[in-house]
Amino acid sequence: RLGEKGTPIDLIIAHHPEGRAMANLHAVMNMQAGIMEKYGVPINVAEDIMAERISEVQRRIMPANHMRAVDAARLLEIPFMCMHTPADNSVVTFLQDIFDKEKPVYVSDILDILGGIAEYEQPAKEVMSPDIVCGTGKRKAGKVFVDMTGGTGGSKKAFSNLANAGVGTVVGMHISEEHRKEAEKNHLSVIIAGHMASDNIGMNLLFDNILSPDIEIVETAGFRRVSRS
Repeated sequence: RLGEKGTPIDLIIAHHPEGRAMANLHAVMNMQAGIMEKYGVPINVAEDIMAERISEVQRRIMPANHMRAVDAARLLEIPFMCMHTPADNSVVTFLQDIFDKEKPVYVSDILDILGGIAEYEQPAKEVMSPDIVCGTGKRKAGKVFVDMTGGTGGSKKAFSNLANAGVGTVVGMHISEEHRKEAEKNHLSVIIAGHMASDNIGMNLLFDNILSPDIEIVETAGFRRVSRS
C-alpha cells in the first residue's frame, strides 16, 4: 500500500523472528548458559538450569503458524528478513560497556544513565520510561547484569545463582511476574529498561554499521531511527 502511495518498499526488516527463525527460537537459548558463566555461575549449573526452560519454550512455539508473515512477503514479492539475536547482542554490549565504565553506585544511578540514552528518552515522553520493578532507587546497585539476549526470557532459577555469583542488579527488556517474584526472593534489584526502546538501540547500532546514508528508512511498528555515526 505504501508503494501505491508513492513510497516504494524494497526490503522489510523485522527485529523479532519470523519463519524458520521463530521455529528454532529455542536453539538460540543455549547462549544464556554461557552468559551466566561469564558472571560467575558454574557452566554445569547454568546449562542444567536452562535445559528445562529451553524445552518449555520449544513446546510453546510448536503450534504457531511460523510461515504466515513469510508467505505474505513472498506473495507480495517483497524481500523480508529479521535480525533478532544480532540486535539483542548489540544492545547488551552497548549497555553493559556503559555500566561497567560508569560504575553506578545506586539503582537510581542506573535509571539516570538510561535516561540519557536517546532511545529511552522518547518512550519516557510517552509514559513508558525505564522503571524499577524490584528493589528501590536507594538500594546499592552492586554488580550490574544486562539481560537482553538469548532468544527469550530464561529460567527463573537463574536469579538465585546470579545472586550467589555477586550480581546485585539486573537490567532487562521485560520480565514476567513469576520471574520478578523470584528475583525479589533473592534480593536482586531489577530495572526494566523497556522492550521496544531496547530493541531500537540494537537495530540502530546495526544500521549504523551496515546502511549508507542515502538509504531511506520508513519507521513503523514502534521503530525509531537514531544514528550514532
